[in-house]
Amino acid sequence: MPLYKLADFDPNYRETFGGDDIRTLDLYTEGNVKIGSVADVLVDADGRFRYLVIDTQYDSSDKRILLPIGLSRIDYNQHRVFVDGLSKEQVQRLPEYRDNITVDYDYEEQVRGAYRPISSDVAYNRDTYNYQQDASLYNLNEENHQTFKLYEERLVASKSRVKTGEVAVGKHIETETARVSVPIERERVVIERINPTDAGRAVNPSELQFQEGEIARIEIYEETPEIHKEAFVREEVRVRKVVDRDTVEAEETIRREELDINTQGDLPINQVDTAANDRL
Repeated sequence: MPLYKLADFDPNYRETFGGDDIRTLDLYTEGNVKIGSVADVLVDADGRFRYLVIDTQYDSSDKRILLPIGLSRIDYNQHRVFVDGLSKEQVQRLPEYRDNITVDYDYEEQVRGAYRPISSDVAYNRDTYNYQQDASLYNLNEENHQTFKLYEERLVASKSRVKTGEVAVGKHIETETARVSVPIERERVVIERINPTDAGRAVNPSELQFQEGEIARIEIYEETPEIHKEAFVREEVRVRKVVDRDTVEAEETIRREELDINTQGDLPINQVDTAANDRL
């Protein structure tokens, strides 16, 4: 199974651990003797911690080795990693780790061989091996890493758009009868026959002019109305919508789990408000 450096597997691992950087922690024995510091972490393809890369310091000599995660106890509160029983002899038997080394099955077997009990006679097969065969090396110590989660409910507000109606604006045609008055003029002929003032007076024969076929012509006109229709813009209608904003308050009963601690005897308890122990 391939292994990856922590930063290569998760570039944002500090955020994953709530800002803590395991690569800055010092390594101590359970007797509070500093024997090195954590240089890096190797994880498998599922992100499980498999090895701590340790810069050991024994007798002024430095050597970088791999420490199986199950042999450590990480304490983020004290900013320390504790290891029980890492001896100078084990460090000497361990292969040196370098960044350019490929951690394959053969290399891991050299590492595991330094930590396994000398009396162990179990046969391991590279084709069938899995880390559970060395659970003591890779599983976290449940006695030192007992955790459980406290849950609480929170109100989560969200919004959704719901159609509440629709407005359709159209137009139709209405008809009506319109009347318009147009004054017109019409000509007519009026013939008047009147008695002259010298009626009965004898006419001088020399003035007498009898003519036959004399015609007087007068043209008669009248006006006729000419009516047609024209279309004009009467009104303009604009259709738009506006958003009215309001705040809606909701109230609901939520639950939260709190911690109950019951002790028997006079035991020292140091309660720290942190979630570091369940970060692995």
